[in-house]
Amino acid sequence: MTVTTSGQPTDAQMPGSDVLRVEDRGPVRVITLNRPDKLNALDTALTRALSTALTRAEDDSRVRAVVLTGAGRAFCSGADLSEFPSLTPDEPDAVLERAALTAGLQTRMQRMGTPVVSAVRGAAVGGGAGLAIAADMTVVGTDLKFGYPELRHSIVPALVMAGIQRQLSRKLAFELISTGRLLSATEVLEHGLANRVVEPDRVVDEALVIAERWAAVEPRALRAAKDLFYRVADLPTEAAMRAGQDVNALMRGFRR
Repeated sequence: MTVTTSGQPTDAQMPGSDVLRVEDRGPVRVITLNRPDKLNALDTALTRALSTALTRAEDDSRVRAVVLTGAGRAFCSGADLSEFPSLTPDEPDAVLERAALTAGLQTRMQRMGTPVVSAVRGAAVGGGAGLAIAADMTVVGTDLKFGYPELRHSIVPALVMAGIQRQLSRKLAFELISTGRLLSATEVLEHGLANRVVEPDRVVDEALVIAERWAAVEPRALRAAKDLFYRVADLPTEAAMRAGQDVNALMRGFRR
């Protein structure tokens, strides 16, 4: 169900979709993975619904920030393994479609101009771990279990590998993917993968504080800052400075 704080449907509603909840709290859109009985495992329906919801948030000028969270006791337990028997070499189109959908979702948040903060409690593993740290900022609960246990299921964490490499040191990254060790909330904070650690029942409230601060900023300036932040990450210094100069000139028109 998609509702505003007044309880009325919004134009973000996706009829027939029970796997995702979308709620507007003023200029902040809260998107909730809603498969709590499956620990919010990412099946095709949820992956597609989340991708659509993020696109709609990006396209809605009233939305200044997004909070991404999960219903129940987990943020996201990764890919729904029950779908894997149908994703075999005998069904190449289905395999390619699902891979493209997952890869797009893992990169979607950083490509958005609208900033996203993830509010993470309980398990965030595999693709769920990738989603948690793909957000621009991350708030985690003290009950966090974070990691990449795919090899235990004879699966390669292929579509989250780019994010792992960019956000963890190589030694720690290889330890996590090769042994399946899970990090605690304290370790995640120490390794720079989270911005805040709070009690589990406060993760959404803390994420809303961050999102509301973003919402108070001139949206064109924040979008330009976010775009430049990620764009210069892989540029040589001189190219990064040129990009900064371009935005410096552009921002003269942002003042209210």
